[in-house]
Amino acid sequence: MNKYKGLLGLIIVTVLWGGGFVAADIALETITPFQIMTIRFGIASVIMFFGARKYLKTITQQEIKCGVLLGAFLFTAFSVQTIGLQFTTPAKNAFITSTYVAIVPFISYIFLKRKTNITNVIGVILVIIGAGILSLKSDFTVGIGDSLTMIGAICYAFQIFFTGEFVSKIRLSILNFMQMLTSFILSFISLGFTGEYVNFNPSTESFIAILYLGLISTTLCYFLQTYSQQFVEETQAAIILSMEAMFGAIFSAIILNEQITTRILIGSSCIFIGVIVSQIKRKNM
Repeated sequence: MNKYKGLLGLIIVTVLWGGGFVAADIALETITPFQIMTIRFGIASVIMFFGARKYLKTITQQEIKCGVLLGAFLFTAFSVQTIGLQFTTPAKNAFITSTYVAIVPFISYIFLKRKTNITNVIGVILVIIGAGILSLKSDFTVGIGDSLTMIGAICYAFQIFFTGEFVSKIRLSILNFMQMLTSFILSFISLGFTGEYVNFNPSTESFIAILYLGLISTTLCYFLQTYSQQFVEETQAAIILSMEAMFGAIFSAIILNEQITTRILIGSSCIFIGVIVSQIKRKNM
C-alpha cells in the first residue's frame, strides 16, 4: 500500500513539474533566471520553515549536512542547466537533462553495489528514446552548452539518489527546509555575482507564474518527492519523474497553444510505456 502511495505522489509531482515548464517559460519573459531561482526557493524556504520550526531546536549536524548537500546539488543542477541553455537549444537542453534517469542506477551501483533489474533497464531505455523523440532534431552536436547541461543532469541524478537515501534517516521537515534554504542562499548570492538583482519588473503573467513555481513546483513538489521516495527505490523514482517531459509537452500544447505533433505523441508514448514497464517485477541483473 505504501508503495502505491509513493508512486501516486511521484506521478503528481511529474504532472505539476510539467506545468512548471510552462510557468518558467512565461516567467522568463520579464524575470531573469537567478531572480526566478531566488524567489521560488525563497518562497519554499519560508513555507517549509513553519513546518520545521518546532524541530529546529533539536536539529543535528547530520540533518544539516544532508539538507545542505541536497540543496547544493539542486542549486547546481538548476543553475548550470540555465547557463547551458544560453549556449544550446531548448530541445537539446531538455533531452540532456532527462538523461538523469539513466544515471541514477549507475550511482546506486557505484555507491551501494545495488543491482537493478531488467525491467528498470528497459524502462530507462524507453524513457531516453521517448525524450529524444520529443526533444531532438537532426542537428545534435556536442558543445559547451551541452556539456554544462550534462553536469546539471548528473546533479539532478545525485539529488534523487541522496533523497532516497536520506528520507529514511532524516526528519523530512528538516531535510526539506535545509534543502530549500541552501538553494535560496546560493541563488541569492548568485544574484550579486551576475548583477541580476537590478531591474526587477515582472509582468502580471510572470508574477503569477513565479508564484506557481514557488508554491507548487518547488514547495509542494519537493515535499511530495521526499515523502514519496520513502516507499519507492531510486531508479524507479527517476523513471517516474522523467515523465515531466511528457506532461510539459502536453501543457505546452494546452496553455501555450503549441501544436501536438506525431513526434510528441510517439515520444510521450515511449516515456509512458517505459514507466509502466519499470513497475514489472523481474530478477536483478
